[in-house]
Amino acid sequence: MSKPKLHLDADTSIKALQQALISRGHDVTRTPTDWMPLDANDQTQLLGATNQGRCIFTFNIRDFLVLAERYSEHCGIILAAQNSWTLSELIFALDRLLSETEVADWIGQIRWLNQWRN
Repeated sequence: MSKPKLHLDADTSIKALQQALISRGHDVTRTPTDWMPLDANDQTQLLGATNQGRCIFTFNIRDFLVLAERYSEHCGIILAAQNSWTLSELIFALDRLLSETEVADWIGQIRWLNQWRN
C-alpha cells in the first residue's frame, strides 16, 4: 500500500500548507523546487509532477482539465475552487486525501478536493 506524493502547483504553493502536510507525515513539494522553477507553465508543472510520481493540486481548474485530456497518463490532478477554502480546511482535506488513498487510485484521475471536505 503506497501513499500518494503531492505537488502544490504555483497557484496552491502555500508554504504553511506544505509544512502542515509534511508535519503530518506526507511527502509534499511545492513550486518552486529544484526540479520546478517558479515561472513554470501549467503543462510543465503537470509533466514535472508526473515525472516525480506526484499528484498535483491546483486551483487552476480550466487549464488543468484541458491538460488532463492531452496527458492522460498523469499521476493525478486534484482540483479546488480557490475562494471556497480556508487554509485549515485545505490542510484537513488534503491530509484525509493523502491518508485515505493510494498511488494506484490516482493514475490518470482528476478529482475534486471537496470529496475529502469535512
